[in-house]
Amino acid sequence: MATDHDAVFTLPNVISAIRIALIPAFVYLLLQPGKEAAGLILFGLVVSTDWVDGYIARRTDSVSDLGKLLDPIADRLAIGAGLITLVLADVFPLWAALLIIVRDVAVFIAGLVLLTRSKVRIDVRYLGKIATFGLMTSVPWIAWGNFGLPLAEAAKALGWIVFAVAIVEYYIATFLYARDVRQALRRRGTLDAA
Repeated sequence: MATDHDAVFTLPNVISAIRIALIPAFVYLLLQPGKEAAGLILFGLVVSTDWVDGYIARRTDSVSDLGKLLDPIADRLAIGAGLITLVLADVFPLWAALLIIVRDVAVFIAGLVLLTRSKVRIDVRYLGKIATFGLMTSVPWIAWGNFGLPLAEAAKALGWIVFAVAIVEYYIATFLYARDVRQALRRRGTLDAA
């Protein structure tokens, strides 16, 4: 069965839309005294399940052009909103949030420029997925500890250990993506010249 790339109402697109719709909910909960744990759990679920919509799209042959845009937008909006909220709540340091946000914004803009101008699309690397998962589990753990919730010290210690490893992987993946872009543009230049 051929994939309908113009499809809008696919299960993966609905999942991405639900993830976007949940952003105000976890932001609200994180800023409400006494509801921080629920907010962190919801934030953790939204950001750590960023692979679900893509996995379902590939397994059910329902990859769509909208989904290719909606999935990374859902990821970046959720991550950005969560990090900004946690910084404002003073439970996650600004410098650590900026390490994630600045890299994400740069990669997202570069990806859009490549896709729109050169029609070059770079595949996601497994290391990038692992790093993102590590960061998106470590951030809520660190915030959990700083909110003073149960097992705070253990959560904070584990969170910082995972964060340290994942942020290094994140930037190694960025370097590898830059190399992939260079190679793709070089190949495209060769093809265009032929």
